[in-house]
Amino acid sequence: MASMTPFNPASAKPDRLTRIGQARQAVLYGQPPPGPALALEGWLERSWRRCLARGLQPDHMPSFDMLPAPALRRTLEDHRQLLRAARPVLEKLGRAIADTRYFALLTNQHGVVVDVDGPIDHHDRRAELITRLGTDLSEQQVGTTAIGAALTELQPVWLHRGEHFFDATSVYSCAGAPLFGPDGRCVGMLDLTGINALERPELKHLVTQSARSIENALTLNCPHSLLIRLNWPGRTLGGDEDGLVCVDTDGCVTGSNPTARQMVPHLNVATRSAVHCSDLFAMPFEMLFDAARQGPHDQQPPLEVPLWTGLRLFALPLAPGKSATRGSTAPTGQRPLRDVEAALIRKAVEDARGNVVQAARALGISRATVYRKLGHKIRP
Repeated sequence: MASMTPFNPASAKPDRLTRIGQARQAVLYGQPPPGPALALEGWLERSWRRCLARGLQPDHMPSFDMLPAPALRRTLEDHRQLLRAARPVLEKLGRAIADTRYFALLTNQHGVVVDVDGPIDHHDRRAELITRLGTDLSEQQVGTTAIGAALTELQPVWLHRGEHFFDATSVYSCAGAPLFGPDGRCVGMLDLTGINALERPELKHLVTQSARSIENALTLNCPHSLLIRLNWPGRTLGGDEDGLVCVDTDGCVTGSNPTARQMVPHLNVATRSAVHCSDLFAMPFEMLFDAARQGPHDQQPPLEVPLWTGLRLFALPLAPGKSATRGSTAPTGQRPLRDVEAALIRKAVEDARGNVVQAARALGISRATVYRKLGHKIRP
């Protein structure tokens, strides 16, 4: 039987490294390439040009400076929540990449290494330099890397060999993704790096998914009296793809994950100081607490909730300490939106002590709509 040769992703484009080199000559040295150069990603060219603007030269040696011991201790203490949330994910990553010659790095928002995992060859100085806790791997110090680019551009990236700025760092290949905390601010980044390793752009997907798990863990650690899992109709609640919103006893948001902020833009830190559930959902927020008290999460259907934008989401409200298992809350038998609307209107009428005109004015609808939605069960 003929032996099978493992597929080498780099073999699909044998001239890729050559074209990267031509792009370096064009952008970093101002020399027109002899042939068609690699079309650079916008974020990559921006990073190269930022490095040049700082006076860095690609043929110089990066510093790989480390924080002094007291500063490192303070940094690790300041990021203990991040470290606790990331540790289980790093351990899983270490197993996933064990046979690839890649390893994992966790940095804070400034690019300082705070944790590592995976198959690190500590006899290789190139690995030892970048895996020491406290090493500053920011763009200002070591030029274009997945770490500096992800933290500056705030997006997942993949770099291979010569796409790094310095000649000395062209032995690395790396994928990176930024990490966002429950308040929407960047708190660090997750990186997968190999040395003289095969190009594996699929690691960008792996690092992005792993970053999501860390962000969800950070959100779940927020103080809260109610956790609201969100997803779109047709999606299953209970997995890492859920939007997560933490609220206190008064219905004020204490934290959310990036997925929730994409689903409900009003959660974005740039547009809020304090957000209440009533700012997000067009329904009485007390209904969310009531739903969490109805029974075991695996027996209650998701709640269909209307947003003020006119869109609808499925929500699974959970009391602290309760969890949802993927697939346990498939969106069947969900509460119809008309019931949610009726409850919203009924609550407004109760708050107005039976004054339908006042309730309709508070809701921004007509009195006739109040009667129609409640089936003419209320009389003025």
